[in-house]
Amino acid sequence: MVSTVRTVPGVSVRGGLDGTISVAVDKIGDRRVVMARTSSDRRRGALAREDGESLVRAADLALHLRVPLCLELSSSGADIAVGLDALHGWGNAAAAIARCSGVVPVVTAAVGPVVSGPALLLGLSDLVVLTPDAVAFVSGPSMVEAFTGVRLGPRDLGGPGVHATTSGLCALEADDAVDAMEMLIGYLPDHTDAEPPFVPTDDPVSRHTAGLHDIVPVQERASYDVRDVARSVMDDGELCELWGRWAPQLVTAFARLGGHAVGVVGNQPKSLAGTLDISASQKGARFVRLCDAFNLPIITLVDTPGFLPGKDLEWRGMIRHGAELAFAYGEATVPRLCVIVRKAFGGAYIVMDSKGLGNDLCFAWPQAQVAVMGASGAVQILHRRASADERAAREVEYRERYLTPWEAAERGFVDAVIDPAETRAKLAAGLDLLVTKREVLRGRKHDGGPL
Repeated sequence: MVSTVRTVPGVSVRGGLDGTISVAVDKIGDRRVVMARTSSDRRRGALAREDGESLVRAADLALHLRVPLCLELSSSGADIAVGLDALHGWGNAAAAIARCSGVVPVVTAAVGPVVSGPALLLGLSDLVVLTPDAVAFVSGPSMVEAFTGVRLGPRDLGGPGVHATTSGLCALEADDAVDAMEMLIGYLPDHTDAEPPFVPTDDPVSRHTAGLHDIVPVQERASYDVRDVARSVMDDGELCELWGRWAPQLVTAFARLGGHAVGVVGNQPKSLAGTLDISASQKGARFVRLCDAFNLPIITLVDTPGFLPGKDLEWRGMIRHGAELAFAYGEATVPRLCVIVRKAFGGAYIVMDSKGLGNDLCFAWPQAQVAVMGASGAVQILHRRASADERAAREVEYRERYLTPWEAAERGFVDAVIDPAETRAKLAAGLDLLVTKREVLRGRKHDGGPL
């Protein structure tokens, strides 16, 4: 299924070619974009060399005009009848899209099958939208069965559900690709040297968020939905959550605060108690880098007991992938505001944009617990030979002395301990304070961060 762009008439580019890719400088809503889309009724959307060249032209034009690049794909892969020329064409397209990375937003919607090599174009995009008809994979069901003996249908191998929950490819599922792209680019600037769109709001930044007292339970082990916290703080209670079904223990979303577009990162106590694992670290790192590339301030809501333990996680690279989140925050230059809602323990506290990683402002609620670990774990290590009664007494002592935000505030790791009802007002004031923030970076070819 290929959706129809409901826009003003655009200017076609390379319109005389008999290919499956059409390119136009067009509008989505009130935003000018370069739109490239496949026509699946021609050779099932298979890409020949000229189609790759059209994608190169679209990417180069987006860079030249400094506007978002929007792709709408439904392709059976490189055109076998054309042979190596087709492979060369989509390879050139991949290089051109890579050149757009971090300069202009690249938003791609899969509206049908996107298979074989061209499926990798989805992975090069900043944000990927999948419609119900989308299917995406590099190696198809027959090849998977031949090599592994496992029989799967196309949707079981690469349908929207798979990419939204398991692979992490799909940032947003939507019935209408264009509506979804319009919503996403509404939070992003045209290019990296521009500010995100400002949307005036009638929601006063001084509004008290007294309801947060009821949302977050007093009991430290009780769960709640961090999205409710974010909605209470943000303009009009609106969030645009991305990768919502992948690594659900970490929430990533676009929102607005005082009319300014921001990125929100929050631990989700409802899922795995808000612990961080490999997928959550990758999800957070990818979102932080996206916000940093396109000038969205980052607001981090912290409530995590630590990293998720496990042999398989360690063997699969928890150290390397956990470092991705620390690296993303550490190199981010946009305004960064942090709120410690409840638990902030150990290394997970550090990688959730702690003061040590360079956040600009760190607030904590009075019930926040900032420590190396919880009371039970600490007492088991420090007083392992004590009796049960002695350990219980030590736990109470440890909790009262160390599991408070005041210890961190005395050391400058927390800038202010605030009433939850003041959270929106304090964050908005901090954002206004940091609006002129600029950092001068050392020149380098590119970072060598963990991947």
